[in-house]
Parts: sequence; structure tokens; C-alpha cells
Amino acid sequence: MNFQQLRSVREAVRQGFNLTTVAQTLHTSQPGVSRQIRELEDELGIEIFGRAGKRLTGLTPPGATVLPIIERLLQEADNLRRAGDDFASAGRGVLTIAATHSQARYTLPPAVRDFSAMHPDVLLRMHQGSPKQVAEMLMAGEADIGVATEALADYPALVALPSYQWTHSVIVPVGHALADENRRGVPLTLERLAELPIITYETGFTGRSHIDDAFARKGLALNLVLSAMDADVIKTYVELGMGVGIIAGMAYDESRDQGLCAVDARHLFASNMTRLALRRGTFLRSYVYDFIGAFASPLTRELVDRSLAAAPGTHFDI
Repeated sequence: MNFQQLRSVREAVRQGFNLTTVAQTLHTSQPGVSRQIRELEDELGIEIFGRAGKRLTGLTPPGATVLPIIERLLQEADNLRRAGDDFASAGRGVLTIAATHSQARYTLPPAVRDFSAMHPDVLLRMHQGSPKQVAEMLMAGEADIGVATEALADYPALVALPSYQWTHSVIVPVGHALADENRRGVPLTLERLAELPIITYETGFTGRSHIDDAFARKGLALNLVLSAMDADVIKTYVELGMGVGIIAGMAYDESRDQGLCAVDARHLFASNMTRLALRRGTFLRSYVYDFIGAFASPLTRELVDRSLAAAPGTHFDI
């Protein structure tokens, strides 16, 4: 039994049993992948995969049983390498962060700045994606830390720690009727918003579910004319007069967004929780804890370690 055999099995599952893609991912040949899998099956005395000719069709019941063990063995091998690196490299290394656009653009910069000052020899890599993609990158070992608002807490393989709460704001062009009503102290209501064309986030991004839920509870229709993945795009089309924007409050900067006005909407939509996620069972190099602390100071090393050791489903508050 060797790690190449284990990696071949794991990648076969990750790549939807397509051996051509597995071979490309592992930088080897398709016959080589098939041989590695067959040799492991022969050694274990079971068939891990069902087959139709030379094509893999899925996991067998024994395969479904051994796959989590294979995942743990490979993760522990990676942890062993990380532990060695932590002692041998004296603060040098790579830290990969996966985040949604809003988090990468508006909340992570201060933490990145402070961390880089503390650890100038650590290379930071930033990957962006949807909350689902952020979770998948973490589970695949492609990222060390994930930061997003939605979805991260739904994956048992991840520890998703609450970092901070935030609320939505409504944005309109300077001179818009809503801006004038806000100046005169007229309360913003969902009924008023339902009268207007709305530009906001795509489903699954940046608290969109709370926006939909608020309208649904009132029995009102959301007159959505455009949706986007990030606030910068939403603000662009609001400035063009296409509609009223609903964005994360943190995405509005009065000094930069001088053509826009923001109206606080925290009384209309439920607050949102940004979470920092880690893959359960992962060994964290010492500088990872420093980045976590720079991003959310209540997330101490003790709390992070306790969370990683806790059973799936355990909730931690800060």
C-alpha cells in the first residue's frame, strides 16, 4: 500500500470517476491510475469501484466504507508534512485563503495588511468563489482558511467559526426620492422597496436569503431587475439609474461612493454572520493562528483548537 494508490482512489471519487481527469490532476497516465487502483484493491481483497468495462461507475459498498479511512490517512500525511514544515521553515511558507468577493474586497484587507507585517516571509494566496466553492476548496485541501457568509456551517467536514455580524444597506443615487425621504426621517419599509426595481446579490451570496425571506414573510414580491455576485457591480448599475441596490453595509464607503447615498436597512433584514472555516482534523501551522487572530481577535488559538477537536454539530459563539 502506498500514498499514490490512496491518492488515485480519492481523486477518482473527486473527479466523478473520470480516469482521464484523474490522470491529469495527478500528472500521470490513465493506465497508471487504473493500475494503482487495481493494486490497492488486490491488496485489500475488495473492489472499491464498480465498473462497466474499463470505466468506473461508482463506489461499491466496501469502497464507501474504506473511502473515509483513505481520506483520513491522506489528511494525516499532509498534517505530518505541515508539522515538519512548521518547525523546519522558521516562519516561511504559504497561506491560502478562499473567500467570497465581498469578504476579499471589504473585510479581509486589514487582516492581510497586519498579517503581512507580522510574517513578511509567508506568501499569501487569495482564491475567490461562491460560498459553495469556498467550502469545496477547503474540503479538497486547496485552501487553508475559508471566509464567507452563507453555507460554510452546513458542511460537517468543516469547522465554521462565527467572526462578526453585519447588516444590509439600501443604496440609491444622490437625489433619489429614498435619499430625500431618509433625510426627512421617513422610515424605510419593505412596502416602499416593493414599489421599486431592485438590484442585489445572486442567490447564495452575501445574505441574499435574508432579503428573500423578509419579502416573503410580508407577502411582497421582490421586483428584481438585476443580480450580481459582488457589490461593486451592483453599485455600478445603481449609479446608472437601473434600480435601487441592496448591499452589505460594509460595501458602502461614503468617501469613495460619492455618487450614491446609503439608507440603513438593518430593521428590514435579519443580520448576517461572517464565518471563518477550517477543514476538520487539519494541522494548522503557527502563522495560521496569527492570521485568524488578525481577522477576528476573539478567535484565540485555544478556541480554534477546541473547535477543531469538537464533534461535528457543536456550535461556538464569540
